[in-house]
Amino acid sequence: MSNLSKLEFVALDISENNYLSWVLDAEIHLDAKGLGATITNGNTTSSQDKAKAMIFLRHHLDEGLKVEYLTVKDPLELWIGLKEMYDHLKATQQYRERGFKKYSELISCLLVAEQHNTLLLKNHEARPTGTAPLPEANEVEAHGQSKRRQNNVRGCGNGRG
Repeated sequence: MSNLSKLEFVALDISENNYLSWVLDAEIHLDAKGLGATITNGNTTSSQDKAKAMIFLRHHLDEGLKVEYLTVKDPLELWIGLKEMYDHLKATQQYRERGFKKYSELISCLLVAEQHNTLLLKNHEARPTGTAPLPEANEVEAHGQSKRRQNNVRGCGNGRG
């Protein structure tokens, strides 16, 4: 009975704070228990393995999430539901998504991002948001020419009244 209350890793928090680490921990532990296939598409695992994986996953969920996924009995369905709910976190952590293998690659990418940010700030300081747009350089000339053309067209009549 004491084994049921012991968590192998921190439960998934409903506030989205630990989703990325929870996913990694859950995958590793399911693989270690021989249940990793239960959360992959097209799996042909037994109903016993699915039940074991479901017990394991539900055991590592916040109480609010347990209530939300109360009727889900398939671990793959739960896994996909959680992924849809929290997957936007991966998009916001764009540097993790790129999968850098070396620290130097990450640093060079961050330096380029910093240079772009500096350029954007300089552009904003030169022309803050909400200021009136600059007039087009050719717009003044075009307006001046149109008045002259109208006068020339009236003066160059073909003799008719």
